[in-house]
Amino acid sequence: MRQHAGWIAGTAAAVLVAVGALTYAVAEDGGSGGTPGADSADAGFARDMAVHHQQAVEMSYIVRDRTKDEEIRRLAYDIAQTQANQRGMLLGWLDLWELPKVSSNAPMTWMGMGDMPAGEDGALMPGMATSTEMKKLAGLSGKQAEIFFLQLMTAHHKGGIHMAEGCVDKCAVGVEKRLAQTMVNGQQSEIDLMADMLKERGAKPRS
Repeated sequence: MRQHAGWIAGTAAAVLVAVGALTYAVAEDGGSGGTPGADSADAGFARDMAVHHQQAVEMSYIVRDRTKDEEIRRLAYDIAQTQANQRGMLLGWLDLWELPKVSSNAPMTWMGMGDMPAGEDGALMPGMATSTEMKKLAGLSGKQAEIFFLQLMTAHHKGGIHMAEGCVDKCAVGVEKRLAQTMVNGQQSEIDLMADMLKERGAKPRS
């Protein structure tokens, strides 16, 4: 247990170093055109993707407790760690820019989608699972939990890619645009992997 706690502390320290380095990179990014405004695409993406990522982290930890399949557990752990790290960067940049982490604007306003219908049952942005779906995942176990998780996370990643591509197109801060492109590449790779994992379990992504 002590060794495990030490490993967690070491991982947390590494994440903080990475966040600090990228925060400094934002501050020094000559292509940023100055500090973004509260209504900018940079700030909007940071706020919205932090919320989007938080649900992916929650979903991943739920399924890790609902299955003993090592392949699923490894995938869930990787998603949780990656997205928690990226979420820390996004929130750190908002702190650096002295901008609020919440906005009175509707989600996706920075993408010109603020007038889209309000999210149903807690699904505030594209790809997000509803509160009912999250409760259902928590009540499943074994293969059923694995399949439902893969289906939910595939949809979640597709929504995340849509948002990240919006930042690549609209954000002004160079390092944030590069992080967004990293999200696009990484999540598409995981979508491909999850399609194979679903097929192995006799299932398909939800339409």
